[in-house]
Amino acid sequence: MTAVLPERPRVHAGTAAVPDLLDRLALAPADRTAAVADGRARSFGELRAEAMRIAGRLAARGIGPESVVALCLPRGAELVAALVGTLTAGAAYLPVDPKLPAERRRYLVEDAGADLVVTADADTSPLAEGVPHVAAAALAAPGPEVPYVPVAVSGDTLAYVIYTSGSTGRPKGVEIGRAAASALLAELEGAGIAVTEGGRVGWNASPSFDASVQQWVRLCRGDTLVMIDDETRADPALLARLVDEQALTDLDITPAHADPLLDLLTPDGGPRPLTLLIGGEAVSPALWRRLARLGERGVLRTVNLYGPTECTVDATAGWVDGADEPHIGSALPGLRTRVLDEGLNPVAEGGSGELYLAGPRVGRGYRGRPALTAERFVADAAGEGHGGRMYRTGDLVRLLPGGRLAYLGRADGQVKLRGHRLELPEVEAAVAAVPGVAEAAVVLREDVYGAPGLVAYYRAAGPVTDAGLRERLTAVLPAYMVPAAFVALERFPVTVNGKVDRAALPAPAPATTPTAAGNAAGDAAAGGLTVSQTLIAGVWAAVLGAPHVGPDDNFFKLGGHSLLAIKLVSRVRAELGVSLPVKAVYANPRLRDLAAHLDTLVAAAASPNS
Repeated sequence: MTAVLPERPRVHAGTAAVPDLLDRLALAPADRTAAVADGRARSFGELRAEAMRIAGRLAARGIGPESVVALCLPRGAELVAALVGTLTAGAAYLPVDPKLPAERRRYLVEDAGADLVVTADADTSPLAEGVPHVAAAALAAPGPEVPYVPVAVSGDTLAYVIYTSGSTGRPKGVEIGRAAASALLAELEGAGIAVTEGGRVGWNASPSFDASVQQWVRLCRGDTLVMIDDETRADPALLARLVDEQALTDLDITPAHADPLLDLLTPDGGPRPLTLLIGGEAVSPALWRRLARLGERGVLRTVNLYGPTECTVDATAGWVDGADEPHIGSALPGLRTRVLDEGLNPVAEGGSGELYLAGPRVGRGYRGRPALTAERFVADAAGEGHGGRMYRTGDLVRLLPGGRLAYLGRADGQVKLRGHRLELPEVEAAVAAVPGVAEAAVVLREDVYGAPGLVAYYRAAGPVTDAGLRERLTAVLPAYMVPAAFVALERFPVTVNGKVDRAALPAPAPATTPTAAGNAAGDAAAGGLTVSQTLIAGVWAAVLGAPHVGPDDNFFKLGGHSLLAIKLVSRVRAELGVSLPVKAVYANPRLRDLAAHLDTLVAAAASPNS
């Protein structure tokens, strides 16, 4: 018997009624591939049957509208089924990335008041007290069917809660309703972004970030989701291969990860049926011009997307073109943009101000934070917004001709780093909480060991080391929030008002270590470094900005991170002609070990049997 998802009431986007996402999902041909994950493909018929089983078992546990189900699952088939099953039950999902530190996973579940946690295994369970847990496999397993009786939902019924970094030192959960999620898909179609019939969309983002919503909603129009695992996401060569092998039509990616990918995607300059959806951080003028040239030649088409989590992922869209400067385009149909000065007066064309967003895709607010909701979701100045509200983004923009917007930066302590949105005060609070730290400040600098990165400044009141700080912060913060460098100060520079003078904070010293050529006994005859070690050391020095690199130095202890690892393998490929996978850098972080691995690759490439 073919599983049919229960029909939902119509939800509204502006003045036009749009169907709930599950109504659209029910129309996809049963034999079409819904998701490619875990080494196999699943059809829409299989997905719908699995979702119905999950919904029945959730309902039997008392899960329904306004319930929150925490999905602590990696990108894969189980996540897709659990997400659709949760929405089928009328409930909302809370994504909890299993790679997050245990304490942060627990906090998200408890702060959201989750009613149930769905997990892949005990090791990644958030272990929140008093919250029942169930294995995803057990929830979806074939067996005695639990009849599911559809429940009524409305456009305002909660669809998901996604947490963002918090200026108070605590992450805050953004509540988004079903109508807003449904309208997002309709607007991506209306703007000509989601156009390919039965497209193949890469799920690239962590489920804990709102960019993932833009990717999974495509499933509901009959597109195929291709799950991209962590190893592939981190390696441009593997990602380029997946784009080809899976014939992706759409790939969401940050500018930092798009740049090294382009050489591999377009080696011959031939056309590709691929749309790049660039977002998460500002596009540099150089990357913009490069993408524009590819677009003019018909090689790729690229759209620059902007939007806060609070307004259902994407608020504006701009096709990358030959404009004089990068821009974020204009508002998608379901939102209205307002550029206002400090007195909340509209600015004229060419003027700059803070961006406010109004319309039915403005979220419900912050979960359990009424005061913060009132601060950021303010009265609509023009009286046309959803519920009379508009969202104050904190982003500064310039109003360009034709209603397009140029992004200028932030008006507060929030920053974007490698596609992630974070509040500097949250990182500062974590540094200050480390025993032995008396005072702390964190800034984003544009050149930290060769790339943008966070620098933590601290004044010690007890025994504390940079290595100790990194270890403590890694246990409580996501990897992207752990500073790349630490600087100990005897005293902080202050302004005339007595506040920390962030502009006067010194740049971190270049990464150096006490190891010196000749310290390694086995390398003495070669002057301290073997030929391959010398080659790797030169690349490390260029990528990290480290003047002295020894055979026992560790790439990540010198300030390396995921983006620099990508740059490292790109340099190795360009300078040495060897394809070094990114995972090899993580597996061999010590220079001598990576050099030995490189020797193995070179020998294999030279072998007549290779």
